[in-house]
Amino acid sequence: MPTETVAADPAGITRAVALLAKGHVVALPTETVYGLAGDATDPAAVAAIYAAKGRPGFNPLIVHVVDLAAAERLVEVDAIARALATRFWPGPLTLVLPARPGNGIAPEVTAGLATLAVRVPAHPVMRAVLAAFGRPLAAPSANASGTISPTTAAHVAATLGGRIPLIVDGGATPGGLESTIVRIDGGRVSLLRPGGIDAALLGIDSEAAPGIVAPGQLASHYAPAQPLRLDATSAEAGEYLIGFGAVAGDTTLSAAGDLNEAAARLFAALHLAQASGAARIAVAPIPATGVGAAINDRLRRAAAPRP
Repeated sequence: MPTETVAADPAGITRAVALLAKGHVVALPTETVYGLAGDATDPAAVAAIYAAKGRPGFNPLIVHVVDLAAAERLVEVDAIARALATRFWPGPLTLVLPARPGNGIAPEVTAGLATLAVRVPAHPVMRAVLAAFGRPLAAPSANASGTISPTTAAHVAATLGGRIPLIVDGGATPGGLESTIVRIDGGRVSLLRPGGIDAALLGIDSEAAPGIVAPGQLASHYAPAQPLRLDATSAEAGEYLIGFGAVAGDTTLSAAGDLNEAAARLFAALHLAQASGAARIAVAPIPATGVGAAINDRLRRAAAPRP
C-alpha cells in the first residue's frame, strides 16, 4: 500500500483519527519513540500491527490511554500503581497490572497474559489523537520487529513504508528511548525494562523474572543489520564507531558525556551507522548509572546473536 507522510497539525491528526476509526494502523510520535498505533479494542487492527511489524504473537503490546481514569477502566490499580501514575504520568512509564475482566481490550494485545501494560503518553500529538479517537491505542514502536527503533518519521518509513497507510511527522522524538516498564504484583515493584525514567526513582524491589511478560524483553532486539561490538575505545578495521565522552567516533552520542543526550541520540546514531556501509559497528563504553542502564540494555539486545 502507499504510505502517506503528513505534518503533525490539526489536519494530520484528523486524518490519523479517521484511519484509526476504520481499523487501520498509523505511525505517531511519542515522547519516547514513534509508535505504530491501532485500536486496542479491535482484533483486526491489533492483528494489523503484528502483521506490519512482523512481530511474534507471543510479544504483548503496550496500551496507551489519555489519563489515569482511562487506565483504571482497563486494569486493577492498587495504591502503589496509583502513586507511580500520579508522579510519572503523563510520561515514559509503563505499568503492567492485572487486567480487568471485560475491559474490551482485544485478547491479542496481551498475548494470552492475565496482565496488561498501560501508559499515559506525554507527547502532544499522541495525546491529541487519543483524545479525539476516544478509545485506547495499542502502540509498539513503529519499525519492523527486532530492528532499530524509530525516532524520526524517516526511520519509520525505512522499514514500514508500503506496509502502513500513514505516518504523522512530529519531528525527532525528544526522549529517544522506550518507556520504563514495571510490574506491580502483591505490593512488589519489578523492573521489566529500563527506559526513560531512572529505575532508582521507582522503588524497585526486584528485576524481571524469566519469560516474556511485557514488551521489550526479547533477547535480540533494536538491532542494526551489521554486527555490533560494545565497549569499544577505538575503531577496528571496517568498523563505524559511535563515540561517547572522551571516545571520539564517526558520530557521537554525547561529546560532553551527557547520558540524557546520549539516550536521545542512541537510535538515530545506530541508524546512521547502519546506513554508513561499514561492515561492522562499534559503540564506546556507556556508564551504567541513571538512564545509562537503559542505554546499555538496548545496546546489549542490539548486539545479541540474532534468532
